[in-house]
Amino acid sequence: MDPTSTTTARMLPGTPVADAVFDQITAEVARLRAGGTTPSLATVLVGDDDASAGYIRIKQRTAAALGFDSPHVHLPADATQDDLHRTIDRLNADPAVHALLIQHPVPPHLDYDAALAEVDPDKDVDGMHPLNLGRLALDRPGPRPCTPAGIEALLAHHGITVAGREVVVLGRGATLGRPLAMLLAQKRATADAAVTVVHTGVPDWPRYARRADVLIAAAGVPGIVRPEHVKPGAVVIGGGVRYSGRRLLPDVDERCALVASAITPRVGGVGPTTVAMLFRNAVQAAAAASR
Repeated sequence: MDPTSTTTARMLPGTPVADAVFDQITAEVARLRAGGTTPSLATVLVGDDDASAGYIRIKQRTAAALGFDSPHVHLPADATQDDLHRTIDRLNADPAVHALLIQHPVPPHLDYDAALAEVDPDKDVDGMHPLNLGRLALDRPGPRPCTPAGIEALLAHHGITVAGREVVVLGRGATLGRPLAMLLAQKRATADAAVTVVHTGVPDWPRYARRADVLIAAAGVPGIVRPEHVKPGAVVIGGGVRYSGRRLLPDVDERCALVASAITPRVGGVGPTTVAMLFRNAVQAAAAASR
């Protein structure tokens, strides 16, 4: 496709994907509640960051709509690492709490990674505990990192085959690029791809990007993927974002739609699927605990 053409790519919105996952979750919640188990997602917020408090409110509203309990602990900004660990230990020990989320970021004097390591891996709703990343690497059961799992679900929902195709992931971060590469390389109908991970430290990274059948931007660098980096007819997924105030700045330049065959929208692409996967992890944790 000529990049000067006015033809645009097919959009790959995440909301229909999330809605389909939420339908499955709603049915599972009803089954669990009928058996005497109410799924519970506990949240922990340290400090008074407005954006973080807003994210917690969104999660609590979603939890209520799905039929979850959503206990919340709000610690003061001057809470110590021990305060945070004691809170996590209490929630770990509570059998009524099936899943646990520590809102990131925490105040700078706290160690988020140390707090995450304190979480019971089976209650780790983000799928980012070191044990769960090990489970992912070995393709063993456990909660999967939410954004990578959401991208796999998005591709499958929209009929984008990755099996046997070349997928290039631009970005090697622990929360997206690396786990996504492991996920899409696994032997499964919705994965089984030939995956290359490249990053901005590679001077000629566009050479790798231009050969991709499916190009997934996970760098967190606004506008880094431009039309000249996309093979004509490729599928482009924008996974990495940054914020300027409340404005979302995606990795993918919107003009890539002139070259790609399919692309996620600037808003409403991967984001909704990430939230859906978080609640899928939570309901799976509740189901495992009820057995």
